[in-house]
Amino acid sequence: MSSLRVFLTAAQIREAVARVAAEIDADYPQGPVYLIIVLKGACLFAADLARAMKTPSRLAFLGISSYGKAKSSSGEVKVTQDLDLSIEGKDVIIVEDIIDSGITLSYLLSLLSQRQPRSIRIATLLDKPDRRQREVQVNYVGFQIPDEFVVGYGLDFAEDYRNLSDICILSD
Repeated sequence: MSSLRVFLTAAQIREAVARVAAEIDADYPQGPVYLIIVLKGACLFAADLARAMKTPSRLAFLGISSYGKAKSSSGEVKVTQDLDLSIEGKDVIIVEDIIDSGITLSYLLSLLSQRQPRSIRIATLLDKPDRRQREVQVNYVGFQIPDEFVVGYGLDFAEDYRNLSDICILSD
C-alpha cells in the first residue's frame, strides 16, 4: 500500500509560480512567447504560469512519453501528440512539470530546434539535478528537489494523484 506525505504545499507552489512568471516577464517584456506545454503533467503548472505572466503568451501542447506506468524513465522517448502550429522564428519556452534524467528534455530540445525557433528556454516547476543523465540548461526553476518520487499538481503515478493541490512524496 502506498502512502502520501506533503512535500510542497499549494501556497509554496503559488509563490514559486509567481516568481517564475516574473522571471519570464523580465526576459520577455514584449512577447509573445510560445509556451510549449508538455502533456499531461505540466498542464496545471502551465495554466497557472500563463495567468501569472504579464508577457503575452500563446499556448501549444506536445505529448511526450518516457515513463509509461513505471516510476522511472524507460529511456525510450516517443511523441504522442505533436504541435499544431509553427514555431519558426518564435520565442519558445518549454513548460515541464519535472526534469529528472534529462533524457526526455534532451530529445525535445533537439526536436524543437530543428523547427528553427528564435529562442528556446525551459521552465520547470521541479528539477531533480541528482538524477541527470543528459545535461540540459534549465532557465526557470520553481524548486530543486531531492531524488524522491513525487505526485500531485499535475504529476501522476499511473494516471493517479494529478488532482492533488499539494505535491506529495509517494512511498511504498
